[in-house]
Amino acid sequence: MAELNVIDEVESANVIINKKLRQYFDGKIVRKDLTKAIKEGANVPVYVLEFLLGQYCSSDDPEIIEDGVRTVKKILSENFVRPDEAQKVLSVLREQGSYTVIDRITARLNIREDRYEAEFSNLGVREILLEPGHVSKYDRLLCGGIWCIVQLEYEFLEEERRSMPIRVRKLTPIQMPHIELDEIKEARKEFTKAEWMTILLRSTGMESDKFTEREKWLLLARMIPLVENNFNLCELGPRSTGKSHIYKEISPNSILVSGGQTTVANLFYNMASRSVGLVGMWDCVAFDEVAGITFKDKDGIQIMKDYMASGSFARGKEEKAASASMVFVGNINQSVDVLLKTSHLFEPFPDAMAYDTAFFDRMHCYVPGWEIPKYQPDFFTNEYGFITDYLA
Repeated sequence: MAELNVIDEVESANVIINKKLRQYFDGKIVRKDLTKAIKEGANVPVYVLEFLLGQYCSSDDPEIIEDGVRTVKKILSENFVRPDEAQKVLSVLREQGSYTVIDRITARLNIREDRYEAEFSNLGVREILLEPGHVSKYDRLLCGGIWCIVQLEYEFLEEERRSMPIRVRKLTPIQMPHIELDEIKEARKEFTKAEWMTILLRSTGMESDKFTEREKWLLLARMIPLVENNFNLCELGPRSTGKSHIYKEISPNSILVSGGQTTVANLFYNMASRSVGLVGMWDCVAFDEVAGITFKDKDGIQIMKDYMASGSFARGKEEKAASASMVFVGNINQSVDVLLKTSHLFEPFPDAMAYDTAFFDRMHCYVPGWEIPKYQPDFFTNEYGFITDYLA
């Protein structure tokens, strides 16, 4: 009987949370089981997929949800541009005169020509004329780009041979073009602290009811670098605890550097092209498998330490500042007790870092990954959570 009462309490709490979410965040939430179902067969970023699901499946009616899922699948299959099919899409565009694509669009101002130009990530075309109205309406186009559904036109004019024959007829973002923080703050007042924690965890795909209070806080701690500037976090623990997932899938403003090897030019500043590296372009730079971190440059670790301490670094004659947080995740292959007896908790780092106390002094947070249970299928939620892009 006691177990039944607990189940009833959980279900009633879920009903209350879902009702509040639909009331205050309608169109910005999605059922996470739908994301799982479609993600398995669609190679699109989670935040793009969830935005579409939020638009077409924001209902409790099974029929509406089913129709919405079909619509989303149809949109993705017909319009999503895979990089290896770019030339085929361009050919269809040329033959038909118009075509609708889903792609990541980045805008820039061409000062010489006094016009805005768009670059299509997967389609591989650039210098496409963009109306100023699009840029002023969706300012994130200028800040790293956003995913959009774009209606393109193709018209080749003999007298304008030098100009690009492709034009943008209509542009609709499928990410949040901008977010009103005041709106979120007002709606937040309607939720308790426990409810808000549940929503945040469900928004990352996890079912909060499956974790202890301590585990919930540890999972939330992983998200600190995504909201704080220049926050340095380290998480070492067993495999299959989702250490790197959150930095790869949950935010379009975070990048996961896999493989370990990198260069100062790539990470900080390229003196040849005079361009800032990853720390200037992303909110969070996460290193997967810390054991493999190596710099081709001898001064790489020193520059990293300087950046982690002050949020700035010197290259050549200039000092550059950036706000990206640094995250280091890796595996501990033995029990913590054994590790503490034979070595220390930073042992998985490469030798150049593992015994450098100055490097570890710059860490703001160490998440004990061994306290987070290995993920099981029932840890993933089927309830409502924020669209990933809205959360990010």
